[in-house]
Amino acid sequence: MEKCMKRWEGRPYRSLDSYLKETFGEKVYKITLNGGMTCPNRDGHIGTGGCIFCSASGSGDFAGNAALSITKQLAAGKAQLLKKRPVRSYIAYFQAFTNTYASVDYLERIFTEAIQDPDVKVLSIATRPDCLGTDVLELLKRLNSVKPVWVELGLQTIHPQSARFIRRGYELEVFDRAVRELRQADITVIVHVILFLPGETQEMMLETVEYLNRCDIQGAKLQLLHILDGTDLAEIYRKDHFHTPDIEEYLCLLGKCILRLRPDIIIHRLTGDGPKDLLIAPLWTGAKRTVLNRLHQYLKENEIWQGKEYHG
Repeated sequence: MEKCMKRWEGRPYRSLDSYLKETFGEKVYKITLNGGMTCPNRDGHIGTGGCIFCSASGSGDFAGNAALSITKQLAAGKAQLLKKRPVRSYIAYFQAFTNTYASVDYLERIFTEAIQDPDVKVLSIATRPDCLGTDVLELLKRLNSVKPVWVELGLQTIHPQSARFIRRGYELEVFDRAVRELRQADITVIVHVILFLPGETQEMMLETVEYLNRCDIQGAKLQLLHILDGTDLAEIYRKDHFHTPDIEEYLCLLGKCILRLRPDIIIHRLTGDGPKDLLIAPLWTGAKRTVLNRLHQYLKENEIWQGKEYHG
């Protein structure tokens, strides 16, 4: 444990912050960008309602202003960060909606605009696994030869009934194929998982986490389900008031998730903080720093560290 703790800067899991410091020799901050795209699960190609948990901004509630150029969004993001601390290095994070759902010419223009910024160290792109055609993969491979490219895939769950409930809109085989093709292009893959989806047991959630160990992925985001006003999920919650965990229940599950993850998988997120003016439940998630502090205390007290129970 001492070796792991030293390597991961005192945290019992391999955090994104420690990885970035190891790789670039300093802290690197995300600037969330908006490429002005939509989603095939919204425009009628797959569906019209989107995933039931997704806000009107396509999970990009903190992303930049799509009316501005990428250069101007980056400048605005830098200015905001520099008000708080000296910053020199950034991740250009295309967050809102599906960020490979456009013509390749357009994608090449906005992604190139981002990586041409000398302060940008990484290009990170959130998308769906069913929006990665051959031409897009070839573009990402070219860009990855200039600067590191990360692709974030929204898996959320491996369980078909849950995937249908949240209207994910693709089968697990599509995700598996996307991971294989991205890795063949030497692209870093990060996977989103949502914990406490309605109807999922603890065993089901852990099965999803353990599935990641069998995939050639480099990072994971573990996200507690947020119920945001204006979403279809909010309407279901108002009618059924399904179970949402308190902080102790969530910390206990996170501890089990961390134990089961491969030690080489970088953990990019262990909680979340949806917009407070939209958050309906769980309200305690609004205090993100408090949640993280409680988590680290919980892991230390219970001697939990990433990979302790993993047998690959």
